[in-house]
Amino acid sequence: MEQKYIRRCISNKEQYELTMGSLFDGIGGFPLAAVRHDIRPVWASEIEAFPIEVTKLRFPDMIRVGDITKLNGADLPPVDIITGGSPCQDLSVAGARAGLAGSRSGLFMEQIRIIKEMRAADIQCGRSTKYIRPRFGVWENVPGAFSSGEPKGEDFRIVLEEFLRIGFDSVYVPRPYTGRWESAGRILLGDSFSLAWRVLDTQYWPGTPQRRRRIYL
Repeated sequence: MEQKYIRRCISNKEQYELTMGSLFDGIGGFPLAAVRHDIRPVWASEIEAFPIEVTKLRFPDMIRVGDITKLNGADLPPVDIITGGSPCQDLSVAGARAGLAGSRSGLFMEQIRIIKEMRAADIQCGRSTKYIRPRFGVWENVPGAFSSGEPKGEDFRIVLEEFLRIGFDSVYVPRPYTGRWESAGRILLGDSFSLAWRVLDTQYWPGTPQRRRRIYL
């Protein structure tokens, strides 16, 4: 990290400004979306030099925290939202299909670890229920995640299960009875924890003419 942080414990308190941390930040796609919706990007994790220079220019106040594998969520400035588009090469139908076992796409588990560490630190500070940060997590990836893994689609089942285990340690996600994941779906656990995903295609947004389908969870 470029600097050390001191976590100041504040028990349950409603905030009027949403904040965000961006993992696998690239050239700052999620921070750009954030500032356009009055969300403040506080920090970003990225290791490639050129993307870092881009975001230094576009988001000069955003803290660069470096390599995701060297971060501890308890030490990061707590934020309401953590986003991450973990590397897709091992999930893509154009790649070797190593899945979450691959060295790049397997970095997804680092995102889960950091979220859990930050939430555990907030609980230790006395925060509870809806006030525990991060309150929201976002994951973006290629539709190839629906069919990678052994048996087919196992990787996406694991992604769902790992996100749900942030709130419920022993939850189990079964495979769909049809054998294939739909392009949109949701899982509700009581009235305090939910998860939803949908495939979106950039060709339907102004200014992006190419077909580029991605899962947003």
